[in-house]
Amino acid sequence: MSHGQGDMVQQLLLRLADSDHNGWIERVVVTHNLPALALEAPQVGWSFAVSELFNTQPQGFGANHNRAFAHCNSEFFCVLNPDIEVASAELWQNLVQEASVPGTGLAYPRVLNPDGSVQDNEREAVTPAALLRRHLLKRESGRVDWISAAFWLVPTAVYRRLGGFDERFFMYCEDVDFCLRLRLQGWTVRRADATVVHDASRSSRRQLRHFAWHLRSLLRLWSGPALWRYQAASS
Repeated sequence: MSHGQGDMVQQLLLRLADSDHNGWIERVVVTHNLPALALEAPQVGWSFAVSELFNTQPQGFGANHNRAFAHCNSEFFCVLNPDIEVASAELWQNLVQEASVPGTGLAYPRVLNPDGSVQDNEREAVTPAALLRRHLLKRESGRVDWISAAFWLVPTAVYRRLGGFDERFFMYCEDVDFCLRLRLQGWTVRRADATVVHDASRSSRRQLRHFAWHLRSLLRLWSGPALWRYQAASS
C-alpha cells in the first residue's frame, strides 16, 4: 500500500524481484491510497505479475488489504509494508514452509530495526493493563498474542475464513483484532527462520491525526468481543 511513496514501492519491487529466485511470488498488488502515477516496469519486466489499484479517496489499512485480497488466486496472501527490506536469501522458502504447517494461520519473519536491534513485532494482547505495564512501568511481557502486520504470510483459506481485516478499524489495531480472531478459531502463528528490516515510523507518537486514529481503534478493540473472549480463553 502506497501513500504517495512511489519511489519506495519501486525499490521494494526491485528487492522482491531480487529475492524471488525460485518463483515464489506470483502477483504483487500495489494500492495507491493517494493520487499517484503508475509505477514504471523495468525493460525486461517483472518476474511476477503486478496489479495497481488507485483509490479515488483514501481507505483504511484493512479495507485496502481486503480489496487487494480480491486479486489473490494463490495459496498464500502476503501483507507487506512498502518500507520492508529483505535481509534473508531464504525468506520466501522458509515463510512458506512455516505457513504450510497444519494448523498455522499466519507465518512471519524476525523483524529488525535499521540499527540491527530486534523490533517488537511480537506483542502481548493490547489491554489497558498491558499498556500501563509497557509504557508507564516499562515492563515487557513474554507473551506473544499478536504480530504486527508489517509482514505476514497468511494461507488464503484462513484469510477468507476470517473475512479478512475488520474494516471498522480505519488504522491501528486491525492486526491485533485479526490475530486474536485467528487464534480464537484454533490457528497458530509461527515465526520463520528469516529476517527482514523495517523502519517503523510510529506516526501515532508524532502526529495528532494518527494519535486520534490509534485512540479510536483502541476503544473499538476494548469494546468489541474478540479481545475479551481471547483473554478469557487464554487465562
